[in-house]
Amino acid sequence: MRNMKGLVDLIRPFTLLAPIIVSLCIMAASFFYNQVADDFFSVFWMLMIPAGLSLAILNAASNALNQVKDYKTDKISKPYRPIPRKAINLLQGKIISILLYAFAISLSILINPVFTIFLVLIAFFTVTYSMPPRLKDKLFLNQIWVGIPRGLLGILASWSVFGNPIQALPLSIGLIATVFLIGGSITKDITDSDADKKTGTKTIVNVYGVKQAAFMSLPFMLFPFVFIPILVDLGIIESYFAILALLAIPAFFVFYLMIQDKKVKHLENTKSWALMYATYFFFAFCFSILTITGNMIG
Repeated sequence: MRNMKGLVDLIRPFTLLAPIIVSLCIMAASFFYNQVADDFFSVFWMLMIPAGLSLAILNAASNALNQVKDYKTDKISKPYRPIPRKAINLLQGKIISILLYAFAISLSILINPVFTIFLVLIAFFTVTYSMPPRLKDKLFLNQIWVGIPRGLLGILASWSVFGNPIQALPLSIGLIATVFLIGGSITKDITDSDADKKTGTKTIVNVYGVKQAAFMSLPFMLFPFVFIPILVDLGIIESYFAILALLAIPAFFVFYLMIQDKKVKHLENTKSWALMYATYFFFAFCFSILTITGNMIG
């Protein structure tokens, strides 16, 4: 029972909601945008659920690997995690991570070759984030290494289930998500600031302080949404996506909450972190609804 709870804590189920929710939204949008002839409910179970699970399992593998490589930091800032509290040992953590990576990539093969290529690219970013050259320790690069796989690559992988991932629409949405996450992912470093500094990880928060880090992240969180009307005006994306620019409002509140720097009692991180993820979920959901509605009307 102890090992089972340790396993659950190692993969951090709450964080798996992001790849599942976002990927299903993007896949649904891709299905209707590309006017796929198949029955939606059939492909939902045959393709979308396996694709979403493969991305979620890949995230679980990354979570396990990150905890294995961050156990010294977790001893200081998160001693309740399974490795510091000895519910899971380092060897078990490594084996679980390897098995999850293998399972995720194997499952992706059932979708299509392009999807598998994107999954391997995401795996590359997550592995190099935690293992040598360990980009997590490198100032500024650590934010980019979070934003690219969770934003651009994750969205393009999801879109590739039914459509061409280098279409203007998925590329635009993927780049918007990437820039937002490069800034927004700074929120995850607030609670680990002191522990990261002691173990040699340089983050914007522990180098510049929380307030300055918040101001540095603000343009990355605001400008992607403010830029949406420009993409519409240039004819790169359809006019009905202009309403997504309103997401600059919750993005600003992420900045506001970062300055307050308060941890949520029932979560591992701060209110700003929770709102950042909620904004990203809402972005993916609204994008999907707008794409489906726009294609039905059009």
